Amino acid sequence: MDVRGGAGVAGCCGTSVDCARCPVRAIAVCGSLAPEQLCELARIAAARRLAAGQVLFDEGAPAHDVYTLTAGMLKLFKVTRDGRRQITGFLLPGDFIGLAFADSYVYGAEAVINSEVCRFRREPFEQLMHRHPRLERDLLGRASTEIAAAQEQILLLGRKTARERVASFLFAMCQRQNVGDGGQLQVPMSRLDIGDYIGTRVETVSRVLSLLCREGVLAMPTPHVIVINSLRRLRQEAQP
Repeated sequence: MDVRGGAGVAGCCGTSVDCARCPVRAIAVCGSLAPEQLCELARIAAARRLAAGQVLFDEGAPAHDVYTLTAGMLKLFKVTRDGRRQITGFLLPGDFIGLAFADSYVYGAEAVINSEVCRFRREPFEQLMHRHPRLERDLLGRASTEIAAAQEQILLLGRKTARERVASFLFAMCQRQNVGDGGQLQVPMSRLDIGDYIGTRVETVSRVLSLLCREGVLAMPTPHVIVINSLRRLRQEAQP
């Protein structure tokens, strides 16, 4: 939600939230609500800022809140039995976070870069969802998309080569950021995080990126900006 002025409503942590001016409203779940219904949402909303590396919530913590990411990027993670953190996804502005069917979060969430979220207490948000079926349908649709993405991730980890995995990751990020030929893909996560997510060594990630640059598929003016020279070729590289 936008927290820069406007006729907002004070959230529980005192930060004014103006749902009508939310920069991601068109792509967030709150876009399901009509303008006259936004006051209900604003009354249960509170803005929160996260520094890079700050944890929003840990896996297994009580699921008291749900969130919309309004700026920055978050990574989702699970903790393995030996204490390692396995990255399971990256979230972009407009993504919804934290709706759990149990009493605790099934994954943790951490800011990749400085980020902002809009927080909703879970119980009043669920009540709002029941009063407005369009909001509930939107969340169900997003849950279905997440299931499809999880199935694609299983294919990526199980059947694709390292080169195909890196290309698949980049192509998926292009789709999510609406980047085409000549566009700049923002990749603020580290190479280590990418490797962890796609099940590949960090050295392999760097090597494949360098190869794709030499072959003209990509260009990298900075470590965290990738220019897509040919989305068609990148898509082809992603196919097993």
